[in-house]
Amino acid sequence: MSSHPVSENDPLLQPFQLKHLSLRNRIVSTAHAPSFAEDGHPRDQYRIYHEEKAKGGLGLTMIGGSTNIAPDSPSVFGQLYVGDDSIVPWFQKLTNGVHRHGAGIMCQITHMGRRTSWDNGHWLPVLGPSGTRERAHRSFPKTMEAEDIRRVISDFVKAAQRCKDGGFDGIELLSHSHLLGQFMSPLVNRRDDDYGGSLDNRLRLTLQVLEEVREIIGPDLILGVRMTGDEQIQGGMNASECEEVAKKLEQSGTLDFLNVLAGAPYDDLGLAHWVSPMGLPSAPHLDIAGCIRKAVELPIIHAGGIADIATARHAVRDGLVDLVGMTRAHMADPYLVEKLTQGKEDRIRPCVGLGYCVDRVNQGKQAVCGHNAVTGREAVLPQKIMLSDFTKTIVVVGGGPAGMEAARVSAERGHRVILFEASDRLGGQLALAAKGHIRQQIFGVTDWLASELDYLDVDVRMNTYAEADDVLAENPDVVIAATGGWPEPPEIEGGDLAISSWDVLSGAKRLSGDVLLYDEAGQHAAAVTAEVLSQSKADVLFISPDREPLTELGPTTSSVAMRSLYQSSVHFEVDTELVAIKRDGGRLQASLRNILTTNVHKITVDNVVVELGITPMDGLYFELKQGSSNLGVVDMESLISGKPIFPNENPDGGFILVRIGDAVAGRNIHSAIYDAMRFCAAI
Repeated sequence: MSSHPVSENDPLLQPFQLKHLSLRNRIVSTAHAPSFAEDGHPRDQYRIYHEEKAKGGLGLTMIGGSTNIAPDSPSVFGQLYVGDDSIVPWFQKLTNGVHRHGAGIMCQITHMGRRTSWDNGHWLPVLGPSGTRERAHRSFPKTMEAEDIRRVISDFVKAAQRCKDGGFDGIELLSHSHLLGQFMSPLVNRRDDDYGGSLDNRLRLTLQVLEEVREIIGPDLILGVRMTGDEQIQGGMNASECEEVAKKLEQSGTLDFLNVLAGAPYDDLGLAHWVSPMGLPSAPHLDIAGCIRKAVELPIIHAGGIADIATARHAVRDGLVDLVGMTRAHMADPYLVEKLTQGKEDRIRPCVGLGYCVDRVNQGKQAVCGHNAVTGREAVLPQKIMLSDFTKTIVVVGGGPAGMEAARVSAERGHRVILFEASDRLGGQLALAAKGHIRQQIFGVTDWLASELDYLDVDVRMNTYAEADDVLAENPDVVIAATGGWPEPPEIEGGDLAISSWDVLSGAKRLSGDVLLYDEAGQHAAAVTAEVLSQSKADVLFISPDREPLTELGPTTSSVAMRSLYQSSVHFEVDTELVAIKRDGGRLQASLRNILTTNVHKITVDNVVVELGITPMDGLYFELKQGSSNLGVVDMESLISGKPIFPNENPDGGFILVRIGDAVAGRNIHSAIYDAMRFCAAI
């Protein structure tokens, strides 16, 4: 792989003047909530995460996605809280850090209205222009009275002052789908007073907030609105009406930019279309932002799933936007801009839409990037791998994501790396996961890792089923067992009659007719298997012991997968386990037990396919264990701190032995890559 000279005419690398703020390029990380807040504050983890992107060269980072301004707008996914003065010192530390690395920084503030939960925080009723409920967050809101409106305007003003005191270059008010946008939307706003009915009435609250916020922050601080360009839902605001809103906002004279996106994230699929995972088109709302840009003179930012440089370059070059949001792309690679500037565009780690970032936050967990394990952990792990003081020989066994990442990181450290892979291709289970349509992009992880191994001159030996003697012949200092796992048949009567999901996805078994698919894992593997079976004209009955199918998945990835399966006429039965299989003439009889009632019923099908997770392939690890100096042991506390210590458990041992990924226990791609990174970054 070779680097190419950077073009001075690259539209993404051109500076941009946003009011008084000189941005060094057109690339922005837009406001989002990674759930790194501590007591509503942006403390060290939050600060370092944003500083890293500033180090990486981006022009502007927006922090505080959905930063709440009031106690009746409680956090539902780990947001900041700007409703009191305690946040200001943390703001100052954060803004100073980002500014020190040459980037601009703004904060987004909001009142979430009905888009939150009443049974959290202070257990206050949520607010809305009317009592219309949002399915995503499920609350029935209190219809706001005049006193509520005055108080919320005051809360916005106080929050804006705290942002100004915190040292930000600007503030963004979040309208889209939150309280201000709820007042604008005829789908939500059913009022018959001065705040309902006509567009001017529905826009009144936003204009009042803008006027009073501008007065308190003064003329110099940048002020913008994240607004809807088209709700794309029956009864909501259409593109024409949203263009009119943009014009009226501009005419208010209070604003310096608009951040345009589209959609109606009022349920899980609406959220998916707004923050799209793989299986949906990328950058679907870029043209909508372009229409708003033609309608107004204000600079336009677009936060809408632009993950790749080519699309971002098109957006700026063709005048659709002035600044392009590449938020999830920066979670995948915070040094995206630096690599672009250095002519290393082909070394940028791509966002492939795994959805771990968005879905984990919506499940009450911290955001992670599916294949950059350092994001959010910059305090203990390095985004930039440094050369080791000593060169070692490291043997990696297994060419799945764990083994490939281990080899990549070790090679970046300057070590001699040999990777053994038993098959004729790299990627491990990712080759199976990429079958069908909904998860096809996942193979982009393999493509990037493979290209990095090539760039780093890793000695990759394909079609080599490594035995202990093969490993020891390399005189290794470190051996990393990344041998993955294997599906075992179910431990039930007639379990040997079942077919593994792996056999379906690999093409070893092509099935038709009536197929029972039993999913014990609740993750993507069964969804992809069901899709592949449906494509071969099988009539699929999807059985799960959980209370819903694909229960491990978050709202965006689950809704996209389930829609695909419904469209493929897959049928579902939940709270049900497979307890026996036996032959019934030329077909199979499956016994199914309801896990709540224990009642058993039987069905006859042509085939039974099972997805039960995997069993570690750990034979080589245990064969090598007694010859290792650490007997496979790592000090857990040191591992957590990012500086693993391998105790000398065996003075006669000749090498350090590490087992990672599914070779330890079946988990997921992120855990496999995380294992590899935290073991190898310090070797």
